[in-house]
Amino acid sequence: MNWRVTLLISLALLGGFAVLFAIVTRPIAAPPHEIYVNGTVLTMDSDNRIAEAVSVRDGVIDAVGGSEAMLSTATDITKVVDLRGRTLIPGFVDAHGHFPGSGQTVFSVDLNSPPIGDVTDIQQLLVRLTDFGLRREGGWLVGHGYDDTLLREKRHPTRDDLDQVSPDRPVAVVHVSGHLAVVNSAALMVLGIDESTPDPEGGVIVRDPASADGRRPNGVLEETAARAVWEHTLDLGVMDGLRMTTQAAKEYLSVGVTTASAGGMPSAVAQLLGFLSGLNQFSQRVALFPLFEEVGDSLLSGERGLADFAGARVSVPRVKIIADGSIQGYTGYLSEPYYVPFKGDASYRGYPSVPRDVLFRQVAGLYERQIPVAIHCNGDASIDDGLDAIEAAMEAHPWPDARPLIIHAQMTRKDQIERMAALGVTPSFFSAHTYYWGDRHAGIFMGPDRAANMSPARWALDAGVRFSSHLDTPVTPMLPLQAVWSQVERESTGGVVIGPAQRIGRMPALRAVTIDAAWQVFMDDEIGSIEPGKRADLVVLSENPLTAQDIRGIKVDRTVIDGATVYARL
Repeated sequence: MNWRVTLLISLALLGGFAVLFAIVTRPIAAPPHEIYVNGTVLTMDSDNRIAEAVSVRDGVIDAVGGSEAMLSTATDITKVVDLRGRTLIPGFVDAHGHFPGSGQTVFSVDLNSPPIGDVTDIQQLLVRLTDFGLRREGGWLVGHGYDDTLLREKRHPTRDDLDQVSPDRPVAVVHVSGHLAVVNSAALMVLGIDESTPDPEGGVIVRDPASADGRRPNGVLEETAARAVWEHTLDLGVMDGLRMTTQAAKEYLSVGVTTASAGGMPSAVAQLLGFLSGLNQFSQRVALFPLFEEVGDSLLSGERGLADFAGARVSVPRVKIIADGSIQGYTGYLSEPYYVPFKGDASYRGYPSVPRDVLFRQVAGLYERQIPVAIHCNGDASIDDGLDAIEAAMEAHPWPDARPLIIHAQMTRKDQIERMAALGVTPSFFSAHTYYWGDRHAGIFMGPDRAANMSPARWALDAGVRFSSHLDTPVTPMLPLQAVWSQVERESTGGVVIGPAQRIGRMPALRAVTIDAAWQVFMDDEIGSIEPGKRADLVVLSENPLTAQDIRGIKVDRTVIDGATVYARL
């Protein structure tokens, strides 16, 4: 075969690949004109108006009103969608989560206990890990979602437990909170952690008190001590990264999420999201909050700005500071001790991940450069630190448009809600905590009185504090209507109402996962409500969430982004 023939064949193959690549990466096209009629349209505009029809042109909402008026604008190119009495709402906005973390099942085994999973004891956890290791050979063996308080033994697994899975291969299991990890002996060696390793600032290397000198690491790593585990467990190949992202994206679309959140994701995953979004491998918009501990120095020096981390449909509205840990991990920072003493210490209140003086410097630096901040604060002592840091930064560097955000804000006291109102601070409540952990917050972590006011949406609503509600996925499944239901009902898995006085109505609960969540990421001028001029990010629901008997039982029939149908159940 001569070189000309070889060249022609090569060019033909390249041309074929280019055509295939263009087809695969081409976004779904929106109709030039589409109208939705004969439904209930919950606009989520400033007046919470309800209509029955919507007109969309080239992916942008053109008009909202009555069905007859919309049909009068139809032409030969118009596509008409008959809602048949169903409800049309704005696409759900994930206020805070870790997209595409729910897709981690492509490289990590699910170790959740009921109601999310089915692991009930440590032996079952070890068997699940071992079986997964046989299917995924090489590299770190990873599990996620275990909850020590739901295991029969009521304890964390240890390095010795995980050594039974493999004495030579690094093994890591991540706590359901995402704030702790347990590793085996081989992993401790890779991480360089032994008896002589000091605890890092803002973290704890848990020791075995029964060891010879009481210094032997037992494999449990808390907060900043666990961060190094991420570098290994999230060191993904391109195919794993692609599979994780596309799996998560499909899951989110099936429940109506049109804007996802990637809060505090490692830089490598953040870069992957921008790349894959540019190739149209997922449809959602993504609000990315890079971690301050990774990018803070470059932001404060002016070397980089938030826009440097954006790409395609990935926007970067804030940087995230993790100021404390998790209540259910006993690392949340409280003003009063935990209800059931931690390891017998009746004075234990948790601890900050970022020292108070350091937090003040970080927030002040961000305010000086007008970089919006999101501060993860679960315990009320951490919320005190966060509010104090914000107030000091506001005084030194006035910035009325900052919209400072407190993520989780789980144990916010009433006086702190009042401070938020005065300072213009907005919280994002992890409202579904009342369902997944409410019984244990009342019985173990907080006691009944404090648990009754966790995620205090009613206080916020009454004080005029704008807030959102999130699911922290993959900590809990991505189910936006669960977030709505939890704000309305506040019922636990045990069927107990956790703080009935903090219940709110259905409309504000829906706003907390649509327009108010969009406002928190500075996208409320584009999405979050159904109004002329906004992008047509829409969801068709099987029932009206304002009147349905079972909010969580409502089905998502269709998900639309920029006017294009990207998911259809029917």
